[in-house]
Amino acid sequence: MAKQTNLHCSFCGKSRDEVKILIAGQEGHICENCVEHAQEIIVQELQKRHEIQTTQYRFNIRKPMEIKQFLDEYVIGQTDAKKILSVAVYNHYKRITQKQQNDEVEIEKSNIIMVGETGTGKTLLAKTIARLLNVPFAIVDATVFTEAGYVGEDVESMLTRLLQVCNYDVAAAEKGIVYIDELDKIARKGDNPSITRDVSGEGVQQGLLKMLEGTEVLVPPQGGRKHPEQKMIKLNTSNILFICGGAFDGIDKVIARRINTNAIGFNVNKNEQEQQRQNLLQFVNAQDLKSFGLIPELLGRLPVVTHLDPLDAKTLRSILTEPKNSLVKQYTRLFEYEGIALKIEDEVLDFMVKKALEYKLGARGLRTICEHILTDAMFELPGTGVEKLDVSLEYAAEKLGNSKLNMLKVA
Repeated sequence: MAKQTNLHCSFCGKSRDEVKILIAGQEGHICENCVEHAQEIIVQELQKRHEIQTTQYRFNIRKPMEIKQFLDEYVIGQTDAKKILSVAVYNHYKRITQKQQNDEVEIEKSNIIMVGETGTGKTLLAKTIARLLNVPFAIVDATVFTEAGYVGEDVESMLTRLLQVCNYDVAAAEKGIVYIDELDKIARKGDNPSITRDVSGEGVQQGLLKMLEGTEVLVPPQGGRKHPEQKMIKLNTSNILFICGGAFDGIDKVIARRINTNAIGFNVNKNEQEQQRQNLLQFVNAQDLKSFGLIPELLGRLPVVTHLDPLDAKTLRSILTEPKNSLVKQYTRLFEYEGIALKIEDEVLDFMVKKALEYKLGARGLRTICEHILTDAMFELPGTGVEKLDVSLEYAAEKLGNSKLNMLKVA
């Protein structure tokens, strides 16, 4: 019994009565405090070694033309946006290399904002670049963020996603890319001052300012809200490239007022006016985004503004068949898994394009239409021994006509 009362921690020397837990070993004991300290030492040592070792991200950066050629295989059209993205990504990593060489000329970061209607390929462009570049890449949604102190997530949690992608390799994460989707959803709700705070609008924009510009940020390892007792990870955002995207629904009216598409007179070119009305987003600039509700301080940190063109019939037709992951190829592969050869006639593809333009859902609308046409076949045919399915115009019109999608009212 005397031995039991004299038990103590072999590391710090505290007795059994001074600690909560004392873990016994073969020839010694350790308390819970020393276990926690040992864990911290292990984590710090592993982080140091990981920074010294070659990271899994070797930053094999391609030339701008090579990046655009890869994007062309998966994204149809949007030539201007592809060029701007390719150059921005390439220059971003040239900038990091220049910093490592201690060059006297310091190149500033060129964060990007993309404006385009829903279904035109903003997120697809970001995902495709992530597939090509061997760099940490995270896609986050701006709609979940709120101002500090309110229900929702802090803006710092977007960096948690980046850390999770690279398995908490801080050195790699500090050279990564973050795509912030739905940026238009945090626009300022109105110019008039209010007694209530705009916690999910202007407050979030202000929270993004220093992060976009480049500063040391304390990031919660598991995301969500920060609290005082939580252990944070320090991350420097100076070398992180931020790409923002949003539909900015209604900004075309702001642009139309600025460029005066309703001018009258003898010298007015009506054909030119009509072409401008069909794609007003090509004239978007920072002033239009400010009128929409983005604060000037945020726009100053997003110097590169680009647009995505609306999808016309020719582009939608190409999206169905040409990319490596086109919808026709996807559904053909799904039926191949069941031993069924799928054939879709050309006039059916034209029919789907026509309907997608009617519903104004962009490229996503094509997927919805394909599902409504092929759902019955995918439900009935597996296990029946049928080896071939020909989708004719009559079949497609019948299936789409019987679906609830056909009741969609077009504004």
